[in-house]
Amino acid sequence: MIRKSFIASALVALVGIAAAAPAMANDVRIEQYGWSNSAGGAQEGYGNRIRTYQNGGYNRIVGHQYGRQNLSAVGQEGHDNYGSTYQNGSRNVAGIGQFGSNHTTILTQDGNGTIAAGVQVGRGCSANVSQGGNDNVAAFVQACP
Repeated sequence: MIRKSFIASALVALVGIAAAAPAMANDVRIEQYGWSNSAGGAQEGYGNRIRTYQNGGYNRIVGHQYGRQNLSAVGQEGHDNYGSTYQNGSRNVAGIGQFGSNHTTILTQDGNGTIAAGVQVGRGCSANVSQGGNDNVAAFVQACP
């Protein structure tokens, strides 16, 4: 009986360890509605995720993820917008969608096999995509007034 419960306990522990995400895989989700929006960030390691949605007000966002296989996704709807998001390492993905008002965006990725995409619609626009390394992909669409 003791042997069976020991084996069962060991099995449960192994399943718990296998199911847990790696210690480096941080995941941040932010939704901001309302007025004087803002966000922030900085994660280190690999497999990190930052997902931000802002809907109106003075928007803002930053990102910074260091490592590889990171994702940074930003959606901003109304007003002063801004953007940003720097990622070092390889196979990172970053995207920013900005609709309405004084946009800006800055996606900077460093490494190989990274993807950067963005959309800006209506008013101030601007952008600044910059990738270093090989086999990178960038796509950007702007419809400024």
